[in-house]
Amino acid sequence: MKVAFPVAPDPDPATAEAGRLLFAGPVDFVKGVVAMDGMPPADRPEVCFAGRSNVGKSSLINALTGRKAIARASNTPGRTQEINYFALGDHGYLVDLPGYGFAKAPLPVVRKWQDLLKAYLAGRVTLRRAFALIDARHGVKSVDHEIMSLLDRSAVPFQVVVTKADKVGSQALNTTLAQIESELQKHPAAFPELVVTSSEKGQGIATLRTIIAGLG
Repeated sequence: MKVAFPVAPDPDPATAEAGRLLFAGPVDFVKGVVAMDGMPPADRPEVCFAGRSNVGKSSLINALTGRKAIARASNTPGRTQEINYFALGDHGYLVDLPGYGFAKAPLPVVRKWQDLLKAYLAGRVTLRRAFALIDARHGVKSVDHEIMSLLDRSAVPFQVVVTKADKVGSQALNTTLAQIESELQKHPAAFPELVVTSSEKGQGIATLRTIIAGLG
């Protein structure tokens, strides 16, 4: 049966305020993790962000938290080489995963990131949802299917967040959304709602904050 993947609606004022308040509180970098034994205690809910190198993960986290450089953005693909943990006070963790695909790093380093990613997704019991970031200009690529299939196998529900929506016109965006919807039919762990964002313009940020607040 074909599953619909509508764009998430704007939140109502009350839920939007709950999301705003969550991110208006303390947001602190906790640590960068390079092995599973370095993970912080699994004592609160967490959500993670996964995406191809240079898809805009750091910019999205900066926009969500309202901090300009809490997650360091870079134009160099593969810059994030660790699993980076950020604490939303005592309420939860935001987790920035290493960028995947075409990373400008030696192959053994890339393999190490991939192994860590697999171990994290399979073994982190407090992980509530993964957000799979897809660039509005490019849609779903083969390398995205790899991470989505890993999420399927790990039984981790994931929700697609479309980034850089301001970089394309409305017609091109609609074409990309249709392509994403078609591709997500292949993935049973996909949550049936898309979030369309622009970190530069603020589009979709309140919606994503509200979704994260609701997962706590």
